[in-house]
Amino acid sequence: MTTAKSNVVPHLGHVATAQRARRLCQQPLTVWLTGLSGAGKSTLAYALEDRLFQAGFLPYVLDGDNIRHGLSSDLGFSESDRTENIRRVAEAAALMNDAGLIVVTAFISPLRSDRAMARRIIGAAFVEVHVAAPLVVCEARDPKGLYRKARRGEIPDFTGISAPYEAPDNADLVVATDQLSIDDACEAVMRVVAARARSGSAT
Repeated sequence: MTTAKSNVVPHLGHVATAQRARRLCQQPLTVWLTGLSGAGKSTLAYALEDRLFQAGFLPYVLDGDNIRHGLSSDLGFSESDRTENIRRVAEAAALMNDAGLIVVTAFISPLRSDRAMARRIIGAAFVEVHVAAPLVVCEARDPKGLYRKARRGEIPDFTGISAPYEAPDNADLVVATDQLSIDDACEAVMRVVAARARSGSAT
């Protein structure tokens, strides 16, 4: 039986990713920041965006809360919805990489299988950074009061409390935000990203 989806054929653009990369003088990348709530992903993402821009690159941040207000506003927090959220983000990042941009994402993305899916979608441009901090530190920070709500049972399936966080086995970089300042963590990520963004390793 013929389905509507089987009639959809992707079109190839006339301008290649490599041409856009040359125009922008950068190799497109997706820097995927993963870690517990309160680990410092968003803070690091925006610090990195600023550093990259000041260094002459063209970056853009995809942040979890912002995506939930727009692209994924129809999704909840069941495991299937969270997987779909990550799929959408990865597809958006891949399109932005195709446009030549450096994308910095800040998502808990707790499951290795979801991050592996993101890596498959994005391809060689994917750079996984584990923003690591012990649960006790993240709870002490608790900038949004989410851990307190989770401990009271007001938020079901909350990562780190009632749902698992699967730390990366082979992240490209681990930054321990309980040991490093944001400036130092940003500098560590910047060294990795800038080296790849100036090379041909992502295309």
